[in-house]
Amino acid sequence: MKDLSKSLFERAVKVAPGGVHSPVRGYQSVGGTPFFFKEGKGAYLTSVEGDRYLDFCQSFGPLMLGHRDPDVHEAVIKTLEKIWTVGACEPYSLELAEWITAKVPFVEKLRFVNSGTEAVMSALRVARAATGREKVLKFEGCYHGHVDSLLVKSGSGLAESTGASSSAGVGKVVAEQTFVWPLDKMDGLEEFFHTKGKELAAVILEPLPANYGLLPQRKEFWDKVFDLAKKQGALIIFDEVITGFRVAPKGMAEVLGVTPDLVTYGKVIGGGFPIGCYGGREDLMNLVAPLGPVYQAGTLSGNPIGMMAGLTTLKKMEEINIWDLLEKRGKRFAQKLNTEFETQGLKARMRQIGSLFWMMPIDDFGCAPRAVSHIPPTLKDWFSKYFHECLKNSIYFAPNGFEVGFLGLGHTDEILDQAAETLVGIVKNIQQ
Repeated sequence: MKDLSKSLFERAVKVAPGGVHSPVRGYQSVGGTPFFFKEGKGAYLTSVEGDRYLDFCQSFGPLMLGHRDPDVHEAVIKTLEKIWTVGACEPYSLELAEWITAKVPFVEKLRFVNSGTEAVMSALRVARAATGREKVLKFEGCYHGHVDSLLVKSGSGLAESTGASSSAGVGKVVAEQTFVWPLDKMDGLEEFFHTKGKELAAVILEPLPANYGLLPQRKEFWDKVFDLAKKQGALIIFDEVITGFRVAPKGMAEVLGVTPDLVTYGKVIGGGFPIGCYGGREDLMNLVAPLGPVYQAGTLSGNPIGMMAGLTTLKKMEEINIWDLLEKRGKRFAQKLNTEFETQGLKARMRQIGSLFWMMPIDDFGCAPRAVSHIPPTLKDWFSKYFHECLKNSIYFAPNGFEVGFLGLGHTDEILDQAAETLVGIVKNIQQ
């Protein structure tokens, strides 16, 4: 353990719960004491001790262009020299809103907020107001921020499929507003919608589940869910906080060929600054105050710094067609790793979709899990060893085996080739 990081963490635990400001930053899942980082550039982080690490966390996804992209840096500095926050109408959020609504036709209107959680909370409020219904359906393994009613786990069966709280402080009445359904489970789906569908204000989902490993769904499963929901008058909410503008210019909605009623964004659209956004059909968004009866507000919403960082990021992504570039790099990286894993008889695989990937051990199920129940039970122990070996080799992943990895513009083929060679060696060592 690095001495300076250790001393900083000893100070941190005295002033913050667990010494962190978001639970996954702690090392409870992998053991040990968190490293502290003081600087980022491109694909790399530098620790407070001055050591450089190849970063596959990328702040959990916002940094499509990598740490401190020079064009985003310039835009931020220019904005800082003019304004920080205003609490009034300004042109910065207007520019970003016009860009998004022009590029994503089904986002007819939107509202900026400060986090993905806030975006989801607000979208649910709109859905309930629009339908006059209370209940929501989510899917096991999908995460939608720390909204009270969505911090739930599944019940024991169809008759008890309303959620049970997965966090202290969430009341039973709140948790029971949410039904939970397993991913990839077609059996019983029609019966569920037949018996409970008229109670649903909305079905909320990650169209590419990426918060409990990477669990892409069969298109026929999602198509069935969407069809049944629409027949029952429930709205479809896509939570694209991770995938929005990362997997494709119009996100997973474009990939699936589906038009959701409402969508939530975050991460990428802020270029590394705090941001969230919810939007969708004009008639639904017109329910939001001051135009309609759904109240939602935020002192720092539409902050000029985040707006300009996000707009500059998105424009540059489009200019260089980053989606095609990172898809090619990611695919090459995954193929290189998986070929070596197979050739050397190593029980690990990388699953990759665009610029997202997930490292995991494999068992008899193979490398194509689509539901939480498919994930190897050995994941936690395996990843703990893998994580610490990566640190020893100057590679940083999020400190939890269920978190996906992210590629950014700074991850060149040369860097990824070198990383692949190192990762194969690490997996080989921990398997022995």
